[in-house]
Amino acid sequence: MVHDGSSVVPDKAGLPDRCGNIGIPYPDLAMIPTCFREETSTFQLYRNGSYNLQDINECANPEKNSCFKNYCRNTIGSYDCYCPDHYDGNGINETEGGSGCTHSRKQAPVMPLIFGPSLGMLFLVIVSFWIYWVFQKRKLIKLKEEFFLQNGGMLLQQHLISCERSAETIKIFTSEELRNATDNYHESHILGRGGYGTVYKGTLSDKRIVAIKKSKIIDNDQIEQFINEVFILSQINHRNVVKLLGCCLETEVPLLVYEYIENGTLYSHIHSEHKYSLSWHIRLRIATETAEALAYLHSFASQPIIHRDIKSTNILLNNQYASKVSDFGASRLVALDQTQLSTLVQGTMGYLDPEYLHTCILTDKSDVYSFGVVLVELLTGKKVLCFEKPEEERNLAMFFVSTMKQNCLINVLDVVVKEGELDQIQEVANLAKRCLRLSGEERPSMKEVAMELEGLRLSEKHAWMEQNLEETEHLLVESPGSFDYSNAGYETITTKVNIGR
Repeated sequence: MVHDGSSVVPDKAGLPDRCGNIGIPYPDLAMIPTCFREETSTFQLYRNGSYNLQDINECANPEKNSCFKNYCRNTIGSYDCYCPDHYDGNGINETEGGSGCTHSRKQAPVMPLIFGPSLGMLFLVIVSFWIYWVFQKRKLIKLKEEFFLQNGGMLLQQHLISCERSAETIKIFTSEELRNATDNYHESHILGRGGYGTVYKGTLSDKRIVAIKKSKIIDNDQIEQFINEVFILSQINHRNVVKLLGCCLETEVPLLVYEYIENGTLYSHIHSEHKYSLSWHIRLRIATETAEALAYLHSFASQPIIHRDIKSTNILLNNQYASKVSDFGASRLVALDQTQLSTLVQGTMGYLDPEYLHTCILTDKSDVYSFGVVLVELLTGKKVLCFEKPEEERNLAMFFVSTMKQNCLINVLDVVVKEGELDQIQEVANLAKRCLRLSGEERPSMKEVAMELEGLRLSEKHAWMEQNLEETEHLLVESPGSFDYSNAGYETITTKVNIGR
């Protein structure tokens, strides 16, 4: 019998009767079995003489293996020690001559495993958004180009090329410039609303403050006429006419950009609680400057311009109460089916020339009638239409003419106006009455109106100078002694010095 330390191999002459502590009967003497150590196997003997050796799991009991922290894998008749991921070593306890397990110095690639898919998704989202943004931007650019052509942009550019000076007087703004100037047309920038559209206050990139008019509707059949008007109006340069700085044609409805006038409309000053700040002297100056502006438009060199919609809300005032006529030609932007205060012949009820209303024939005398209504407004301080009053007083122009025929002017004058020179006021009232004649041929021209008002202003200045001269002479006559008036200032100083001593 040969012993190798782990098994007993019997020869045919005899078999061992034990395997470890277990007795083994061998019914078949021809068998040459192997006897395993009881530490790794369990022997099972059956009644029929057969037997079975079952493996023992050393990993189930830490005391039966030499693995570090029981990092053990069971095998048939034995076991293997190992180290988990991110550890170095052979997994055998140091007491058994092994190296155990220690943390690996190389960090595990946790971040890529966790964030890799997320970053991939984020990249796809960014790429998708970028593609969408590029698509939308191209779509917006194409839409702007379509609006530019639709609103007559090419025609305006041809006008600008043909006239070198026009390029200096008018600018074609981009929609982005005006959107930035108004904070995307925020309500806080609204200066006013009307039947024709909305006016916004804007600040350009060069810090200039402008008024931007955004109309509600435009008649596409009148685009060519609109462009011609913009071209002509941009060349107007008069101190009492609001300057048209440019336009924007990249929007659905063209935008007009004007110089900003800071002190509001004449209407707001006449009909507000602070209307008494407009003395008769200021009112006469406003009327004169407005008449001069209209006379300038009617005699404009390249093409006479008829305003069509003269009213107190279209006359702006600066901080020195200088008159600025605005919105001339703007009513042509409005479609003919607009209602409310606007009419089919383009104008505002109360200011509208009756002859123009009946004949639909527009002449410069239509502006004269509307200006006559403004004169009456300045004289009376009353609104041109008031349906709360008796029927004969609802229309200011008709009521004023009736009052003049009855020689009752003083009864309708504003309280502030009564403080002025009555003879001068009577002359202005007579002029207003002539402007309100039903027949346009019987009305004066705006040039005649402007000259007459300017004459009244000069006579007012002359009377004021004569009055001051008389008062000065009166004071000199009553003053005791005689003075060398060329040195009066010096003598006064000398006297004060002597008194001081």
